[in-house]
Amino acid sequence: MRTVLDCDLSARTTLGLGGVCAAEIVLEGRSELALIPGLVRKWGLPVFVLGAGSNILALDGRHDVLVLRPRLIGDPQIVTEDEAGVIVQVEAATPLPRLLAFCRREELTGLEGLAGIPGSLGGAIAMNAGSFGACIGDCLQSVDIWSAGRMEQVPVERCTLGYRTFVPPLASADGFFLVAGARLRLRRAEGVGRRIAETLALKKARQPVSARSAGCIFKNPPSGPSAGMLLDQAGFRGKTLGGVAFSGLHANFLVNTGSGTATEACSLVRAARDAVCERFGVLLSMEVKALPCPFL
Repeated sequence: MRTVLDCDLSARTTLGLGGVCAAEIVLEGRSELALIPGLVRKWGLPVFVLGAGSNILALDGRHDVLVLRPRLIGDPQIVTEDEAGVIVQVEAATPLPRLLAFCRREELTGLEGLAGIPGSLGGAIAMNAGSFGACIGDCLQSVDIWSAGRMEQVPVERCTLGYRTFVPPLASADGFFLVAGARLRLRRAEGVGRRIAETLALKKARQPVSARSAGCIFKNPPSGPSAGMLLDQAGFRGKTLGGVAFSGLHANFLVNTGSGTATEACSLVRAARDAVCERFGVLLSMEVKALPCPFL
């Protein structure tokens, strides 16, 4: 376990914005999860679980927040294989590109839509990440959840999953939980590497994959045009404010052009949401999580 005081949040997120939090606790193994209740009591601060930081907008300033960063990484392991598929155990902090490389080597299909997402497995599960009509929840068999002082392997049937939503049955009084790992049900298939490469190439052509970005800033509405289309029609494709902008490739991607601030990002996001609501009568909801608290 490592403790970092006055942790720089801009260095912990792919968007590269934000101030500092009171402390970051880096948990190096599952055995250290048992220390969490004592740490929470010691610090007496709200808890924020942070993975790879790819879906986070950290706000400017100093925040009285305790960030927990579980660095639970290990090589994906095939647990069982039968006619129904291949069960793979994966630790929460495993980067998605590393998981996809494993799937490519083993010719396991089901996760190709996650190509180009720079996050970790835990974060992907916590928001039920996906693209091109598929999400990680489609491949979950069970999730290792730490909450309310205990660990449990929870069958996916006991969890609530939806569009960018994952709610486990275990939760402390404040709703805090931590994904420690998961078992994925995949299938053997040929051409997995080709499909991963095709997905990545398509995303590079349409999305700012290599930019400092938090990914899609807004969720797509339940019906009608996508958030990107609405933002585009409202004139926000390529729109800039100071050192942040909506991408010229995809209007729903907020990017840091190199000198941005979270305050500028919040102002631009508010302006975009208000413009879409005024023009189309659609109130967009945030997909990116704000740290430490929502600003919309």
